[in-house]
Amino acid sequence: MSVPYWRLSSFYFFYFATLGGFLPYWSLYLEHIKFNALEIGELSALMVATKIIAPNLWGWIADHTGKSLRIIRIVSFLAAIIFVGFLYKDNYIWIAMVTVGFSFFWNAALPQFEAATLFHLKDEPHRYSKIRLWGSIGFIITVLGIGRIVDLYSIDYLPEMIICLLSMIWLVSLITPEVRISAKRKDGIGVSKVIKRPEVIAFFVVYMLLQLAHGPYYVFYSIYLNQFNYTPTLIGLLWALGVIAEVFLFMFMKQILAWFSLRSILLISIFFSVCRWLIIAFFVESLALMIVAQVLHAASFGSSHIAAIHLVHKYFGEQHQGKGQALYSSLSFGLGGMIGSLFSGYFWDIYGAWFVYTLAAFSCFIAFIIAYIWVGRENHVMLD
Repeated sequence: MSVPYWRLSSFYFFYFATLGGFLPYWSLYLEHIKFNALEIGELSALMVATKIIAPNLWGWIADHTGKSLRIIRIVSFLAAIIFVGFLYKDNYIWIAMVTVGFSFFWNAALPQFEAATLFHLKDEPHRYSKIRLWGSIGFIITVLGIGRIVDLYSIDYLPEMIICLLSMIWLVSLITPEVRISAKRKDGIGVSKVIKRPEVIAFFVVYMLLQLAHGPYYVFYSIYLNQFNYTPTLIGLLWALGVIAEVFLFMFMKQILAWFSLRSILLISIFFSVCRWLIIAFFVESLALMIVAQVLHAASFGSSHIAAIHLVHKYFGEQHQGKGQALYSSLSFGLGGMIGSLFSGYFWDIYGAWFVYTLAAFSCFIAFIIAYIWVGRENHVMLD
């Protein structure tokens, strides 16, 4: 059976196009409707906190039913419907309730689609980056387009634009074929035994720390730049530049995977992550250095994420792939992202941006030490 390349790519395109409308501008929108830094941090933490539960719940269901695409269709539809709730009220309690409801379903879709994509690719996992790069292209197009719209008109229309993008995710999921997963082997290794391996525990801790460091970036980077008189269009261009760098990385990822081990890719990515957050902490007034920092997004997120997808594929095998991708999402983007959002929200007004981004760099430094000692040293495949 041939790989449904364009249908898989289209899902990534619209999923990350939605993120392109959400990540750079949602905090600005919340600030626009009069929420303060603490409230914005808490709302962002609520959104990522659902990743702790939702991916694991849906991953367990997917692995036991073998119906990943059916689950993706259901959660994508419900995410779009619930997001409509943002149009009706703008008080804190209502926004918090809609945030939890929307994100519980939204956060379930991507881990299962990652697993479904790898199942479709079978023995060609190196092709993943060529499919995933379309997500980055979608992000770039949306972040630039919405930035321009906000400049010309108003950020008031942001929820409507995101609703349209969420609807496209659901429509694309309807035309993506279901994967056919082989029956589970009775002699297979239990998922609990995989999780208890020291290198797997270290892997999850490393990625939790990396995503903790991204918390201030996702929540406050646009607000931070706005405070130094960067326009919405320029803010959008800087966000897009980071993802453009990511696209170029994905284009050459097959060769990079052939030249470097996953361990080397991870360690190099973490090193550049430390550099990136320190640049943002101390040199925000320099556009040239902000450009350098955004180019480093290719390492702090792009190459580290590719390494993670391949390591999860290696550690958990076909039998537990859904649960493995869900655990990666929940512990890194979920738990790590929630902690990062909370600490940035609490410390932003008290100690300032330089302190928050320096903590992010320190978090990555600790991740580097743990990864150097434990991650990627094993040379055998965890599950045949």
